Amino acid sequence: MDAFTAGLLQRIRATESDLSRARDEGDDFLVEVEQGELDDLRRLAAEHGVEVGATSV
Repeated sequence: MDAFTAGLLQRIRATESDLSRARDEGDDFLVEVEQGELDDLRRLAAEHGVEVGATSV
């Protein structure tokens, strides 16, 4: 796995964690921010052929 792929997957995992925490805390604004970031990261992964796997957040 190259550095780009590893970094992207790590950012996705971190963002999923942040999104989960925001949901648990009931922070609607932060949920929107983190969901947008996650959507962008997943789009970037798809554009570069990086398989994200079955994540559920």
